[in-house]
Amino acid sequence: MGNRKEITATLSAVLEKKINPYNDPRIYWAKEVTFDYSTNHAVRVDYMKFVPVNNSVSGIEKGDFYCYEVKSSVEDFHSGHGLNFLGDYNYIVMPEDVYQEVSKEIPYYVGVYTSSGGELECTKKAKRHDRTRPVSEMLLMMFRSAARERMRR
Repeated sequence: MGNRKEITATLSAVLEKKINPYNDPRIYWAKEVTFDYSTNHAVRVDYMKFVPVNNSVSGIEKGDFYCYEVKSSVEDFHSGHGLNFLGDYNYIVMPEDVYQEVSKEIPYYVGVYTSSGGELECTKKAKRHDRTRPVSEMLLMMFRSAARERMRR
């Protein structure tokens, strides 16, 4: 498929298309979302999406966070970077051959998307996982990351 950087770029592009296929401003998502910034234990989630129940206060509070980690190779999977499962639903996005090698190491509640011909296929559906961070923190970190991304353009 190519080198690690190319594979990561390809997986990221198809994931962004999957997260928001029609470039809809009502889809709330951000990439490279950092938590515990400026601490010794900062963690970064590659992609995060928020799906509120509705736009009321309680609908937002009851919304779900989907976190996605992109892994381009077995070495990347084992690197110790990423695999930060902070959402209600957590996924790893990887090539099919990588999934075949690491499938038994993936926690039971983590879902998997694999790439195939420029599309992502849900190979394993994520199970709900109790998140440990409040909605307000999750949304603030997403907002900060999205604002940073806008400034880069």
